[in-house]
Amino acid sequence: MQIGQYFCTLLVRRHKRAIRGGKRTVAEAKIERQSPSSGFPMRNASLPAEKLQRPECESLIDELNDVVAGGDDQQRLRILERVADLFAAGSRGYSSDQIALFDDVLRKLCADIEVKARARLARRMARIDNAPPKLVRVLAFDDAVAVAKPVLIHSRQLSDADLIENASTKSQDHLLAIAQRLKLSEPVTNVLVERGDRRVVNRVVRNTGARFSLAGYNKLTNMARRSRKLTLALARRSDLPRQTFLKLLETASAAVREELERSNPQAAEAIRDTIDDVATRVQQEAREASRRYAAALRDANRLFNAQPFTEANIHAHAHAQDFERTVIALVKLGPFPADLVERALLDKGEDMILILAKAAGCSWTTTKELLLMHIAERNLQPDNLARFFDRYKKLPRETARNIVNFYGQRVKLRATETDAAASPSAQAPPQRQ
Repeated sequence: MQIGQYFCTLLVRRHKRAIRGGKRTVAEAKIERQSPSSGFPMRNASLPAEKLQRPECESLIDELNDVVAGGDDQQRLRILERVADLFAAGSRGYSSDQIALFDDVLRKLCADIEVKARARLARRMARIDNAPPKLVRVLAFDDAVAVAKPVLIHSRQLSDADLIENASTKSQDHLLAIAQRLKLSEPVTNVLVERGDRRVVNRVVRNTGARFSLAGYNKLTNMARRSRKLTLALARRSDLPRQTFLKLLETASAAVREELERSNPQAAEAIRDTIDDVATRVQQEAREASRRYAAALRDANRLFNAQPFTEANIHAHAHAQDFERTVIALVKLGPFPADLVERALLDKGEDMILILAKAAGCSWTTTKELLLMHIAERNLQPDNLARFFDRYKKLPRETARNIVNFYGQRVKLRATETDAAASPSAQAPPQRQ
């Protein structure tokens, strides 16, 4: 290993000296006087100097000098492979300075070689943890995907900044390679979701090591309206926020509803009721399985036992963009069905928010915070808010409460009918053969 280290430094020192026209610095002259036969200071006195004078070492140095002086492509390719071999053989033992020297030499050597050779080099460097970082970056930004792909998928020498720049400027094939990395941070996946085509998006969603921001998940949920494959991939993610899952459920239910109604227009009302029932049950199951919702509910119950819920609780949680606690606060203040509150907060429309807020006796200030929650992506402008405020003022509180009560009675009636249909007495006896 030490021979490799010494040889690396010797190789690059002579390379640099060749560039300077053969002149040695004072420091180099002092060092080389300590080991005149090898041109490198002997760090281990027990290492024979003649080991550093192997013919292949001298041959490689001579070839490097020839290539730097203007060798042909074949010479450049041959010396590149030999220097790459040298680096790969001793990479774990090299210092940062020695790696930087390799970086400089290898980048110069691979500048004008053919794609196949660059691809071979990329495959070799991709899985070396301390591969020359500048070389890796050059390979990652190569227009040829065969070159860029191995390092984009495997190399640890690429920073988030490198990946973001690459994903922002390179081809969809480059993005697809990035989507396959073992781990991806939120800033990187934001770019992949924003710029990626269907292949890239589906691949990164299936990547269990990828992390998504809430904004990224919202965009993916909107994309899932047009893709059953993406909907299923999102639903399988263990880190999917509950509010995103509920929104995904709503969009999926709408898509299923449209498909069924087109196939059977006469049964449209029954189809809507059936799918709403399924969506409501899944929402309830999601709430019961959510640890964050359970923790928020415990905190709310503890607070409710100490003092009643007020509008201030809703305003604070809505302003903080805390979906779980906003749901619970509005449910407690109403009181309202939890699934109704969740759907209202997730729906892009404003009607149900205005009705619930008015029924709960909330001021316009709190109602506006509910409308501005990011999860629904309403993107409201001042003129929208002015129009909603006018409608909110004109809506009588009694009317709002009647609408909410009607919804609650309708849900209870459907639940009763469903239970009755599922009871053993309602089942037809099996036919005898």
